[in-house]
Amino acid sequence: MIYTKTGDGGTTSLVGGARVSKDDKRVEAYGTVDELNSHIGLLAEMLRPRQDGYYDELKAVQHNLFTLQTLLATEDAAIYARLPQLQLEEVDILERQIDTISDLLPKLHNFVISGGNIVGAQCHVCRTVCRRAERCVVAMAHDVTVDETILRYLNRLSDYLFVLARYAVVSEGMPEDLYIS
Repeated sequence: MIYTKTGDGGTTSLVGGARVSKDDKRVEAYGTVDELNSHIGLLAEMLRPRQDGYYDELKAVQHNLFTLQTLLATEDAAIYARLPQLQLEEVDILERQIDTISDLLPKLHNFVISGGNIVGAQCHVCRTVCRRAERCVVAMAHDVTVDETILRYLNRLSDYLFVLARYAVVSEGMPEDLYIS
């Protein structure tokens, strides 16, 4: 059965069973990461036909985000220690991917206005949701300990999504919409 009715009063369970309000900073953080994961799923499906490797990269990101969500949803230190952890190597992977994509792009001297094509626009949606998720995790970190790797990963992921957005436009021969003040 998909519905339990246990959340009808405005609370939800964390990993381990502790109940908290649905507006708890922890719930906001892992919920926003969940939203990001859904947007990235859409982006991955948009890129699947291209067969250029970005689909697979994004599927790996989704798995990392699931790990991250689980960690953020876990209050109990003993349970947390037994869970799969997000490894710093995942940040390194994103950095290498950013560098590879960046090498394919023209130098940037202006801000980029979101859009350019559908895939580029979806990349920017993912990027901005990622930034919001990062802010939610920072807010949560004011109250509880958050592994630094989680914040690094989200920060780097938004950079990856930015360069991927640019690549999605440039690789199709479309001009980037640049902000000129």
